[in-house]
Amino acid sequence: MPHQQSKPIAAVLRKYWGYTSFLPLQEEAISSILDGRDTLTMLATGGGKSLCFQLPALLQEGLAVVISPLISLMKDQVDSLKDMGIAAAVLNSSLAPEEQGRVVDRVLKGRVKLLYISPERLQQERTRQLLQSVPLSFFVVDEAHCISHWGHDFREDYRNLRIIKETFRPISVHAFTATATEEVQKDILEQLGLENPQNHIGRVDRPNLTYQVRPRTQILSQVTDLLKKHAGESGIIYCLRRDDVDTLSARLNELGFKNLPYHAGLDDETRRLHQDQFAREEVEVMVATIAFGMGIDRSNIRFVIHTAMPKSIEHYHQETGRAGRDGLPAHCYLFYGGSDYLTWKSLLEDSPHKEVMLDKLQRLYHFCSQPHCRHKVLANYFGQDYERASCEACDYCLNELEMVEDPLIVGQKILSCVYRVHQVSGIAT
Repeated sequence: MPHQQSKPIAAVLRKYWGYTSFLPLQEEAISSILDGRDTLTMLATGGGKSLCFQLPALLQEGLAVVISPLISLMKDQVDSLKDMGIAAAVLNSSLAPEEQGRVVDRVLKGRVKLLYISPERLQQERTRQLLQSVPLSFFVVDEAHCISHWGHDFREDYRNLRIIKETFRPISVHAFTATATEEVQKDILEQLGLENPQNHIGRVDRPNLTYQVRPRTQILSQVTDLLKKHAGESGIIYCLRRDDVDTLSARLNELGFKNLPYHAGLDDETRRLHQDQFAREEVEVMVATIAFGMGIDRSNIRFVIHTAMPKSIEHYHQETGRAGRDGLPAHCYLFYGGSDYLTWKSLLEDSPHKEVMLDKLQRLYHFCSQPHCRHKVLANYFGQDYERASCEACDYCLNELEMVEDPLIVGQKILSCVYRVHQVSGIAT
């Protein structure tokens, strides 16, 4: 049933975004926000989450507050909104004190429609006092999976966002994420204290992505082979460590594959410059840690290469989701080795959520090492069915994997060999 504001919605969509139609679930999510309902919306990367809350902010009186986890993500979205002529602002530590003062003044004068802040900023009494002094339309919690200790990017200050409901009732709250299992979805609703929420859960499967997983051997030659295959196309190459980024980026540049590095060890100005150059399509290839990518508004990324295993299926799904956001075919390559598992296991040793994260790591290792339809595994992991017998878009379904003949017999022979070695050595089994 069309929303009572369907004509204004369509007009705003056309005026600011230049679109004449919505992607799946966008209009439903917008309508729920306009109705003042608490919501949880999960749309795969490229599904247009930000439009779902940016558009209704323009149709309602007051200030919409967006809680976002990363300064770079806030910057990208605010810059994009400003380019469209929308009054948006960010209030975070990247601003000098006098700049923060100017933003506060604009908020007090009602000259801002969307204000982006971090969860840590909301914990400050002066921030809450500022927001209590002006008319508010609604709150948005972006990247809401960070709330859940079952999630893949848990942040303690996200866990305290129930303060929104406690302080700003009856203002509605809207959680958005691209990657949340059913368990994480339930945790988000509980931790935020959402009241009778409307849930909009999209399909996680990205049929335009082709997944290919291979053991890592000579990673430099493996990567260069792919860069030759995708010559002139835009892509991201993910590495596990900062040193790996610096080394691979330098070697590729020496070999004539122009790229820029990105990781948290670079100074802020360099990171911002490299990110902007990629976003403006001045460079086609980035070599980066997972610090890069969130919020990148570039739809024509044709390939994503992982030179090592990420630490969870959620991470993998989110990072590969940066490819093919225009809906056109894109490729996702993952090179893995047993050392990746051991490296992550060591890094997770002191985590308060060690057992949860090790389970996620194990499931990703199985995803890499066991032959099966990649699309089906990803869909099932997030609690969704995958009905197709063949996705026709992964190494398994395209018969690209080298399968062992008579695997049962081979397995029996291996076990028999192990048993005989134990018998001869006298070691108890």
